[in-house]
Amino acid sequence: MMSFFATLNDGEYQLTTAGYTALVILMLALLLAGCAIFGGRKKFSAKQLAFSAIAIALAMVTSMLKLFHLPMGGSITLFSMLFITLIGYWYGLGVGLTAAVAYGILQLLVDPYIISVPQLLLDYIFAFGGLGLSGCFSKAKHGLVWGYLTGVLGRYFFAFLSGYIFFGMYAEAYTSNATLNGVIYSLLYNGAYILPEAVLTLILISIPPVGKALERVKRLATES
Repeated sequence: MMSFFATLNDGEYQLTTAGYTALVILMLALLLAGCAIFGGRKKFSAKQLAFSAIAIALAMVTSMLKLFHLPMGGSITLFSMLFITLIGYWYGLGVGLTAAVAYGILQLLVDPYIISVPQLLLDYIFAFGGLGLSGCFSKAKHGLVWGYLTGVLGRYFFAFLSGYIFFGMYAEAYTSNATLNGVIYSLLYNGAYILPEAVLTLILISIPPVGKALERVKRLATES
């Protein structure tokens, strides 16, 4: 396991070349497996793979356009979460979760912050993977809005767990009740970057021309 990570002086871990290589292979395997398993009657849909890859690429680009950045990770970005939730909205829960987990691996490759394997799983695999829950509403009325909300809340939940379990210690300086403050600290810290972006995105997709444009994109992504 340690061949994939190198220990830094402050107790943080960084990925080795073997770690980066393994994550790239895992990400590609996830995308291919997702298309094969959840691709519908054809099992493997090149269109699903292409649209998902484009959405992931757009999410990565916009995730680098940070409107606000917190010191220990987390940023308000230019609607990056929207592009990942769109995949679930287009293709359903299976493909949505697969693509969201692959996106989490890509975020780990680009901007890793690792103090332990459980923290890595919560912050990158489960938190970003939670965005794929948007697929629960792929066929629902107002599915884009409900799917986006569900995906964001999924990410918020796992980010909160990580903040409470692994970073709640930073709250102890503010009160003698470390348990309560760890909860509040994590809720506020993660809410400070996830919720403002969610509000801005919901305003954007509620604009009629934007909503109609996204519906047209969905038809292009799903028509045979």
